[in-house]
Amino acid sequence: MPSAGLASPSASAARSAAGAGLRSVSYDELDVQTPLAYELLQGPLARWSHTDATHVPPTAVLVHGILGNRKNMSSFAKMLVEGFPSWQVLLVDLRCHGESAALPGRPEAPHSVASAATDILALLRQLKLFPRVLIGHSFGGKVVMSMVAQFPARLPRPVQVWVLDSLPGQVRAGGGPDGADHPGELIALLRGLAMPVASRNAVMDAVLEAGFSPAIARWVVTNLRPVPGGSPSAGPFSWTFDLDGIADLYSSYETTALWPLLQQPPAGLSLDFVKAERSTFRWGGADEAAIRGAGHGVHLLPNSGHWVHTDNPLGLYDILAPSFGASPDLKQRRTPPGAPRGSTHYY
Repeated sequence: MPSAGLASPSASAARSAAGAGLRSVSYDELDVQTPLAYELLQGPLARWSHTDATHVPPTAVLVHGILGNRKNMSSFAKMLVEGFPSWQVLLVDLRCHGESAALPGRPEAPHSVASAATDILALLRQLKLFPRVLIGHSFGGKVVMSMVAQFPARLPRPVQVWVLDSLPGQVRAGGGPDGADHPGELIALLRGLAMPVASRNAVMDAVLEAGFSPAIARWVVTNLRPVPGGSPSAGPFSWTFDLDGIADLYSSYETTALWPLLQQPPAGLSLDFVKAERSTFRWGGADEAAIRGAGHGVHLLPNSGHWVHTDNPLGLYDILAPSFGASPDLKQRRTPPGAPRGSTHYY
């Protein structure tokens, strides 16, 4: 759900897309129930609709991290379809996150990496979309790996998978150079806060007092919404997401091992990893060696912490661009120096 005082994601995306010749198609335009809330951002040359799926443009899927939502990836998705205007990018709210947490037909437990992957596959089948590229950040990286792992022998079509600052197995999350902002500890803290809460400041204070960074405290309160009958400015407020379900998802993320996928990938899979220069996940030399030894790529993204698509979006774009074609269809429009680079997101 959008935070108080902001336009809905589909409305705001439609306005910004219109100014760039882009087009946005949202889940709420369907008359049928979908397993996840989603938005389809289309380049100026891409044409697809729910009612006419005859000519499906090349499609990529972007999957956010734990405690995030599809808005976290929208700025980078826009960059991709501006550079490759014949493409479209599907953005989803994972189960227990964003608008998916409040859908009438929202997925039920168990909540795991594998079930989150199954949700996206079900949505793709419903939309009759066959993506060429899957991109997942952090928790989302394991989700996209799990999507292709559900086809152990051969993929229906060749797919390029990009895993952004995440590893196939053990999670050694820190959150920053000093080890702060650990996602598991943050989830535990948020679950312990009584809801509804009188103000956003009360949540910010609790997060800061627990030792988390100001950036995380500011981000956390964007996931509050007024309760029915409440005021967008004065509250009271409650969470947009399902924290109990997210706790299960994160536990699954910590224990899910996808090394067998790397060692015996299905036919048709190309798999690459992006390692942030200042990664919070403490990549070990053995991890990188094992990935390369299995025949998959590891690409270093300089000048970036864990939030790769906001810390260095242009560098990330350059790494991913070959998967969208030999070169961009149009010259990539670049944000002027000093201009905002999109919203901060989480793990």
